[in-house]
Formats: sequence, C-alpha cells, structure tokens
Amino acid sequence: MRLNNASQLSAFARRADLPFFLERLCGAEYLHEPRLAPTGEMLDAYRKGRVGWTGYAKDFTKLMRERRVEETLNRDLFSIPTALLCSEAEPEHCHRRLVLEYLDQAWGGIRAVHL
Repeated sequence: MRLNNASQLSAFARRADLPFFLERLCGAEYLHEPRLAPTGEMLDAYRKGRVGWTGYAKDFTKLMRERRVEETLNRDLFSIPTALLCSEAEPEHCHRRLVLEYLDQAWGGIRAVHL
C-alpha cells in the first residue's frame, strides 16, 4: 500500500526484496496495492507541511471513496491475517489506520492490531 515500494527508505522492504523475506521468514505472500496509497501530490503536500494531518486524512479518505476501494478491492484478502506496510512508525499519523478504518466502516469486521 506504499506509493513508492522501490524506495531505499527501508532497504529490506523494497519491492525486489520484500517478497523473498516475507516468504522465507513467515510463509507470507506480498501484494503491492497502490489503490491503498495516497497520490504523490497528496503525500508531498503533507510531508512539506502545506496540509496538516486533518486535511490529509480528509483528502485521503475522499480519494478512497473516489477509487471505490470497498467495491474494487477483494475483501477475501482480509480473510486471513494481513499486514499493511508503509513507512510511518506509529498509527496516529499513518494512512494504514485510515485504510483500516475506512474498510471497517464499509465492510465491518476489520480488527486492526498496530505493531
């Protein structure tokens, strides 16, 4: 769900390496799902302070509605334990939390555990 999954930000989490590590360490599969990522412009405005968290959260939630994520994303992906990855350490200011709250509101039954 990261916008840029080839970033050097966390070298082990790059698209070229993460599938290998996930399979080897816990038998998990990797799926890059850009529908759950903000746009580059949206992320840039937030990171550069042009938009605060409240505005970013509102804009990102609107983007998920426009993308009809709850209709176009296969709900079965969440029928097994699923991890959402991004570069934020805490859920308070992370789009992972926004995605899970949005999907829980649309589908119900989403239980989030922030690691």
